[in-house]
Order: sequence, then C-alpha cells, then structure tokens
Amino acid sequence: MDLYQAIQELYEEKRRLDQAIAILEGQGGIHATSGRRGRKSMNEEERKEVSARMKRYWDGRRKTSTASA
Repeated sequence: MDLYQAIQELYEEKRRLDQAIAILEGQGGIHATSGRRGRKSMNEEERKEVSARMKRYWDGRRKTSTASA
C-alpha cells in the first residue's frame, strides 16, 4: 500500500468521524463550534468588582511575603 494513499484514507475516515460526532452532538455540521470565541466583555460594574477583588488579593500576598521575610 502506498503511504500517500494510506494517509488519504485516514483523512477520509477522520472526516467521516468528525461528521458523525457533530451529528450526535446535535450540530449537524462537520465541526461543533460554540459561536463566539475569546473573552467576554465586562461592563463597568464587573470591572470594578474584579479590581477590588484583585486589590484584596495582592494586599494579602504582600502581607504574607513581608511576614515571611
């Protein structure tokens, strides 16, 4: 068997498996995608909450590092 032919057959089998998985997942297409990618954007209130949480986190880290030093 030719190596090129074997690779082509494996790619074809992979395509069929991807399609079967997508159908079973209810997508109906070849690839199941969630649609939107990347980070979600935060509104101003969420940014303030994260900022306050991180300030508390770093204050705690500074206290433990100076206490151990």
